[in-house]
Amino acid sequence: MGYRLREVLLSAFAAGLLAVVASCAGGNGSGAGTDGAGDTANGIALDADDIGGVVTSTDGPEAGVWVVAETTDLPTRFIRIVATDDSGRYVIPDLPDATYEVFVRGYGLVDSARVAASPGEHLDLEGVVAPDARAAAQVYPAAWWLSMMELPEGELSQQQIGSAVTGCMNCHQVGNRATREIPGNILSEADSHLEAWDRRVTMGPMGASMAGMYGRLGDQRRMFADWTDRIAAGETPTQTPPRPTGIERNVVVTLWDWGTETDGRTDSAASDVRDATVNANGLVYGVVQPSDILAVLDPVEHRATTITIPSNAPPILTDTPTSPYYGDEPIWARQSDPRSVAMDGEGRVWLTGRVRGPEQPSFCTASTNAFADYFPIERGTRQAFMYDPQSEQFSEINTCFSADHNQLGEDERFYYGFRDGVGWIDTEVWDETEDAEAAQGWCPTVLDTNGDGVISPGWTEPNEPVDPTRDHRIAYGCYSPAYNKADGSVWCSDNGPDDNTLMRLELGDSAPESCIAEVYMPPPSIQNPPPYGSGGLHITGDGLVWQDWRGSGHFATFDRSVCTVTNGPEATGQSCPEGWTFHRMDKPTFSNAEMPINSDESYLTQIDHYDVLGLGPETPVYGVVNTDSLEVFVPSTEQFVTLRVPYPMGFFSRSSNGRVDDPTTGWKGKGLWSSYSNYAAWHLEGGAGTHQKNVKFQIRPDPLAK
Repeated sequence: MGYRLREVLLSAFAAGLLAVVASCAGGNGSGAGTDGAGDTANGIALDADDIGGVVTSTDGPEAGVWVVAETTDLPTRFIRIVATDDSGRYVIPDLPDATYEVFVRGYGLVDSARVAASPGEHLDLEGVVAPDARAAAQVYPAAWWLSMMELPEGELSQQQIGSAVTGCMNCHQVGNRATREIPGNILSEADSHLEAWDRRVTMGPMGASMAGMYGRLGDQRRMFADWTDRIAAGETPTQTPPRPTGIERNVVVTLWDWGTETDGRTDSAASDVRDATVNANGLVYGVVQPSDILAVLDPVEHRATTITIPSNAPPILTDTPTSPYYGDEPIWARQSDPRSVAMDGEGRVWLTGRVRGPEQPSFCTASTNAFADYFPIERGTRQAFMYDPQSEQFSEINTCFSADHNQLGEDERFYYGFRDGVGWIDTEVWDETEDAEAAQGWCPTVLDTNGDGVISPGWTEPNEPVDPTRDHRIAYGCYSPAYNKADGSVWCSDNGPDDNTLMRLELGDSAPESCIAEVYMPPPSIQNPPPYGSGGLHITGDGLVWQDWRGSGHFATFDRSVCTVTNGPEATGQSCPEGWTFHRMDKPTFSNAEMPINSDESYLTQIDHYDVLGLGPETPVYGVVNTDSLEVFVPSTEQFVTLRVPYPMGFFSRSSNGRVDDPTTGWKGKGLWSSYSNYAAWHLEGGAGTHQKNVKFQIRPDPLAK
């Protein structure tokens, strides 16, 4: 057991002992006490900015349920959520001055009535036991509802069908209320749930993509209709989510509304991933793809604003298919189409987006450009912007490669993955020259299969067999790049349903000629199920690679230092089985699957370098789509810790970012920032009119810490 875990357990024991002492001193059984600072009823000590009390139901004290405090008195909606301890006690700490609606939510309960309260009050609450399974399941995350879906026999295997379903989660949850219930205006015009599904997937801004994926399932698409038909008839999940236990009860979740009600994909950045002290107490920025905006949050003033991202790119999605929510309104007509966002050491905001149409600058293919001469790029769809908060100005960086997810390295380069390799923007060169050609570079992913230590022109192409006398290029989609500060290499993970690889690129001193790629795949028999459907990755300071697996649900680590083969004719994938270690968290699974297939999907991985969660430095975190949570793996205990957002349902994280605001105040001065990142704000609990949220996670020493 690690030191931090022992510390938490000792704190919980001390809190329990304090409750016993208070009871012996005359505390009453109801938990009622005097309002205001210094209240110690039931061992609950409150400051003037806290609300605390005890949650009980007809079953007694309710442990591991959430208490939610929500207000619209501040400039933007503000929510803070905590969990109860073993005795049903709670403390919501450090609330801004406002009047709050407070209620209880928990698995096995239905939401309690909302009670008005102000900071400083002792507030005991009544948990309401759910009268039946259907009532209880209304607050289950989407994955538990989706686990009811039965994967049918047919042309596609269960693994292929499962990957097709979870592939929908690249955009939104499947199993939330918006998907498990067919809107009435669609169902009323259909003779069956199958006919309704055939129609509903063609609707809305992403109708063409949804219909294409759905249509490829052929007759097996009936599984969607069978699923919603059974739900409409009253069937409920047989698998049920666990309540928070242990350290999960110490989590404090804070949420702010930001953006607009028609927002979709929202990535956020609060600090520099290399230095969590950058931008302390500063503004948090998010890119909103369908709205062409930077969403901005001031977490000190609790104020949300938006900044339009200018672009001369031709507009897209101006003719939106009819939506059951917004009719023919073109809610996703856009130009800049921003995707990913990051912050540099000066607090400047770097984002990917469209600065132009599909035409490439001439230097992308010109022999006068060293990178283009080595590997020309004929097409690029998304470039980069830099926003300077000081001048409030945007700069456009016209990249040849299509930029998406990125990471800033210690060498002051932003690295981006694209279909055939890795590209970068050197921020120091850009600051000096503002010349896009001079500031960028790229390398294809070419393996040193002849083992001579260099990459030589005349390599074999991806569709050609490996020739042991020549090098070999691989067609590899670098969806998620990560910089390894231990040796300056860049690693990539692809994200297709059948992908199972890691790619390492060593740039050398004279890129592109000095670039050498390596590729690693886990042995297929290493686990049941075997690893498939790779996702995101991030790297610890000592070079250990962590990678989540979207398809199979694994979380893996890869240690290149133990590899005996890194190049040569045999180094085309499974050349280092000894480098892999796999973990797999218990998740809801499709009930009739022959092998475990999760009804959830992971997205991207991050490393908590600065221990903002208090679980230890270099702790890996990965976002998941369908369980309203981030998952943390604690290497010292080899245990998973779930950071769940129970309200409003629909939390879907693409990324997270640690920040230290005040290193002298312990857990209060730091936190992990993320955001609701699905494509449709109207899919969140609350429906149309709901805004996406920016989210801050903190872990305190015990559930009553102030």
